[in-house]
Amino acid sequence: MRIGIIGAGQIGGALARRFTAIGHEVFIANSRGPASLAALAKETGATPVTVEQAARSGDVVVVTIPMKNIPRLPVDLFQGVPDNVVVIDTGNYYPQQRDGRIDPIERGTTESRWVSEQLGRPVVKAFNNIYARHLLQNGKPNGAPGRIALPVAGDDRRAKDIVIRLLDELGFDGVDAGSLDESWRQQPATPVYGTDLDVEGVRKALAAAKLDRSPDFQAESGSPAGTR
Repeated sequence: MRIGIIGAGQIGGALARRFTAIGHEVFIANSRGPASLAALAKETGATPVTVEQAARSGDVVVVTIPMKNIPRLPVDLFQGVPDNVVVIDTGNYYPQQRDGRIDPIERGTTESRWVSEQLGRPVVKAFNNIYARHLLQNGKPNGAPGRIALPVAGDDRRAKDIVIRLLDELGFDGVDAGSLDESWRQQPATPVYGTDLDVEGVRKALAAAKLDRSPDFQAESGSPAGTR
């Protein structure tokens, strides 16, 4: 499979390493340009490309950049990209720690619904609740005891199935976490966030999640405006 990755930070770098290791063709981009990815390309065999090329080269495209940078992506990023290309959003909203205030999210729009609106494309929310090091190192064969499960939220059943199959290849179980508007159940400070649970544990954690965002993940009165 051809996989485009926009963002070469911790999660993007971990995915590039894992996807290439299991035989996928990876095209990776960041905000600094292809030349800045030479070392990662040499290590993994991934192809460094522009952001536009990453969006237009894959059967699956992973967007894994800080939330505040989503509106800075080219407005025509997915122009001409077929509707059957699956777009994965790995992002989390950190208003106090990184992103500043994003008013629609503060008013209750789920993080990935907001990302989808910014991109003008349906997205699947996945990979947002696991530490990059665990993603890189803690995959296990199907059926192995203690296999980590990850929630996958989105509105398109086919797209979610593709993501769940990729998770299985990476050594993780996938749990259908409902629609994109239910993806708040896997955002920061919920019971499933950063916990490395198995399938049953993920299901229980999603069910136990509370809609109100934790104060640590709300913009404060003095938080700067992050993005539109």
